[in-house]
Amino acid sequence: TPVTEDFAEGYPSDEEWHGYINNNDRVLLKVIHYSSPTSAGAECIDPNCTWVEQWVHRAGPREKIYFKPEEVKAAIVTCGGLCPGLNDVIRQIVITLEIYGVKNIVGIPFGYRGFSDKGLAEMPLSRKVVQNIHLSGGSLLGVSRGGPSVSDIVTSMEERGINMLFVLGGNGTHAGANAIHDECRKRKLKVAVVGVPKTIDNDILLMDKTFGFDTAVEEAQRAINSAYIEAHSAYHGIGVVKLMGRSSGFIAMQSSLASGQVDICLIPEVPFNLHGPHGVLRHLKYLIETKGSAVVCVAEGAGQNLVEKTNATDASGNIVLGDIGVRIQQETKKYFKEIGIPADVKYIDPTYMIRACRANASDGILCTVLGQNAVHGAFAGYSGITVGICNTHYVYFPIPEVISHPREVDPNSRMWHRCLTSTGQPDFI
Repeated sequence: TPVTEDFAEGYPSDEEWHGYINNNDRVLLKVIHYSSPTSAGAECIDPNCTWVEQWVHRAGPREKIYFKPEEVKAAIVTCGGLCPGLNDVIRQIVITLEIYGVKNIVGIPFGYRGFSDKGLAEMPLSRKVVQNIHLSGGSLLGVSRGGPSVSDIVTSMEERGINMLFVLGGNGTHAGANAIHDECRKRKLKVAVVGVPKTIDNDILLMDKTFGFDTAVEEAQRAINSAYIEAHSAYHGIGVVKLMGRSSGFIAMQSSLASGQVDICLIPEVPFNLHGPHGVLRHLKYLIETKGSAVVCVAEGAGQNLVEKTNATDASGNIVLGDIGVRIQQETKKYFKEIGIPADVKYIDPTYMIRACRANASDGILCTVLGQNAVHGAFAGYSGITVGICNTHYVYFPIPEVISHPREVDPNSRMWHRCLTSTGQPDFI
């Protein structure tokens, strides 16, 4: 509807305007027809690599909406760790809700915890409040891990009169959102629960990429470049950079590819040895002898078999990882000392600098469109969905489909082969 009376005659009628998405519009999930299981990156369901068309719902505004905007109370919650672009998504959800005519929009502070903690009041949101929040990193609403039981969250939503919930978070947060959706259905509540996938690691299934990833790769360049300058300027210099990536090495792989300065890229999906005739340290020795310096880029979840297990978990239930970056630094110093070659090892861990910065331009666009489409999906009456980008199109996925396990780098994929070509590293097994 027009925002002001001035436009009452100025908007084209629905018959003339082709801006709506038909509910039957679909986007193809996989676009490559692999003719052989041995083709790089091939995903096959049988030895003949049979082609199966799989489709997902296209995202966007529908002609018929399910909710009356004046009866909507929408809530936004951000969970887990920080990620560039959170504020951009919050801002766009609020702006789009207001365009639909929603007057009652609130933010739940500090993740799911905000539903139960009596000391945390919900934050009224409007365009005026969110106008400039995308200019800084972090989350206007704050983040936290863990929280109350699903039943308590839904009871709190009932008491507050919330009938639209937008959840920004990763796999664990989405599992929570799906449980909230199921509980609402069980109680026969007409509530739309819509997720926006937030993971700096880019590890959500079926999606081209998640917001914050581009910014993380760009920011990681500065750390890699610093490591390169330190290594290149020192006699037998070795720079070690640890980047984020618990179970997926996308940031390490893409950052190594983008920088062109990395000699060894280590990711969780590809096992490696530090010692032995084919180990990382032997290759470092070769690099020092031939190039005079080397740069190693390692994902935080790589080589966990080489560090001491803590068995501790954080509030989200994630296992606390051993520090592979420090381990590589220590083992490298020890190795070169033992073989009598001087080596100057510098270690850089830019983890929190990478995730606390504001989104870059491409992530800003992605966040804006995801925020808009989350609202369109809620108004269409969808629930238990998450919005994402698939083969360059924006779509709605059922949450269970994307959270069954984290997306990982396929060691047989073209992109990993490109990374190996760029670094020139051998197999470390």
